[in-house]
Amino acid sequence: MVRTSKAAVARRPQGLELIAGFTAIVLALVFTLSLIRPANAMDIKEVKSPGGISAWLVQSDQVPLLALRFAFLGGSAQDPDGKAGVANFVTAMLDEGAGDLKSEAFQEQMEDIAMRMSFDESRDNFYGSVQTLTKNRAEAMKLLKLALTKPRFDEDAVERIRRQLLANLAYEKRSPDKLASRTWFEKAFPGHPYGTSARGTVKTVKTITRKDLEAFRKRVFAKDNLKVVAVGDINEADLGKLLDEVFGDLPEKGELNPVADVKPVTGGVLDVVEMDVPQSAAIFGMGGLKRKDPDFMAAFVLNHIIGGGGFSAILMEEVREKRGLAYSVYSYLNPLDHSSVYLGSVATKNESIAESLKIIRGELAKIAKEGVTQKDLDNAKSYLTGSYALRFDTNSKIASQLLGIMVEDMGIDYIDKRNATIEALTVDDLKKAAVRFLNPDDLIVVVVGKPKDLPPKS
Repeated sequence: MVRTSKAAVARRPQGLELIAGFTAIVLALVFTLSLIRPANAMDIKEVKSPGGISAWLVQSDQVPLLALRFAFLGGSAQDPDGKAGVANFVTAMLDEGAGDLKSEAFQEQMEDIAMRMSFDESRDNFYGSVQTLTKNRAEAMKLLKLALTKPRFDEDAVERIRRQLLANLAYEKRSPDKLASRTWFEKAFPGHPYGTSARGTVKTVKTITRKDLEAFRKRVFAKDNLKVVAVGDINEADLGKLLDEVFGDLPEKGELNPVADVKPVTGGVLDVVEMDVPQSAAIFGMGGLKRKDPDFMAAFVLNHIIGGGGFSAILMEEVREKRGLAYSVYSYLNPLDHSSVYLGSVATKNESIAESLKIIRGELAKIAKEGVTQKDLDNAKSYLTGSYALRFDTNSKIASQLLGIMVEDMGIDYIDKRNATIEALTVDDLKKAAVRFLNPDDLIVVVVGKPKDLPPKS
């Protein structure tokens, strides 16, 4: 996230401010409109720097832009015991000053060169993103290197970001959707890092110190944990130099804490968290299939038919279109490094949530027993293969998609094989996958609201 303080904006001369704003708008428009080429025609090269750092490159000089995406193995599951929220805290601090530049000066420099830099975390990975004009690439990479290797973590910035994070937690407590999601993982993975919210709690966020932030950075930001993708106006030789310049000073090896493999609890859970709101939000789910499981793609297509295909999905048809019980219902597979879950969500008025969940449970049981039709499969194949190219229509999208493939270790040729894998699936393949993970008796259901006919248990 790019944040510029009010004080910094007030000090900037009006002309410079207008130029920076105009440049940022141009950068955003060009990134949005810059088409590369169809996914199946992309030339993805594996580049190794003189220092031994590897990256994937899609080179295009159509527009003078570079999108850089990278990830370090080690997300919120690496938060220290009793310090939940450290990884999330770090994502908000890396552009808050680095090297000799305090927060305002650092963000002024980013804005002056129309550089976009942001960070995010998942349970298993810590992500970074940079977008820059070619003419400003050297300056942008210097700022990125400082952010990764010499973040200041100044006390005033730490306290300001802490207040923002605490405000987010306060909002989360009032949001049925967010509270339901947090509670679901707590119920599914008790005592495991996956059961702890990446955002932490008010108690843990209040205890996080500058020392905790720096310790996380030193343990996680390392070359053996690093995955990098570059897309845009840069050649192999220049990318090799860039990799060493930006990441070369990082430690060779990270110091990650081991994370145990785990499965969500089985046997079924219903947990109702009372909140005085007119509409209840529910998260439902169970164990899924991991990304490299041979039946994962069948499960992926099956989920598109069940709840991932928008208005064409079975759950949407049964819950919304036929009965008008909810505005939206959806589901998705969420493979993790040490587990996998199949999750869904529905929100509706308190009087309708129990019936909605009953229908969802019934449809899952029916599909697990009977499978899906050939027509369902043909429609899903047509959509999933036909729409795949839309994920690769800008530099930024290409970089994000390729980084996901790299992080999941699917291979540099995954894009070439993906659609053929889907086309080869049969109804029997989907039925086999359904039998493996669709077990309504294992559903973990968390409802937040004042649902009728569902007794509160929390």
